[in-house]
Amino acid sequence: MNGDEQLLNGRVYGADHDDPHPGPLRTYAELVGGPLDGLLLDIHGWRTEDVDDGVALTTELSRWPGGHALYDPRPGEPRTPGPVVSCRFYYSGDTP
Repeated sequence: MNGDEQLLNGRVYGADHDDPHPGPLRTYAELVGGPLDGLLLDIHGWRTEDVDDGVALTTELSRWPGGHALYDPRPGEPRTPGPVVSCRFYYSGDTP
């Protein structure tokens, strides 16, 4: 893991890079693989259907700068309720 990857690990997607409290406070999906590996995505209040659909997250780190990194849950993978890391979203590719 390089320095940039270590900086991102355990941080919340969309949070300021210099936030003194970047860790989990709500319900999150851990992003696994791809350019946002190790970040946490705030899914607090999302419906089950929304979580099942996965996400396209804007990032300068994708194959296309300013494009989107695609992340999806794995069917049947267990989820934990509450203000913690509830599930994992796995990298499935990039799109402009």
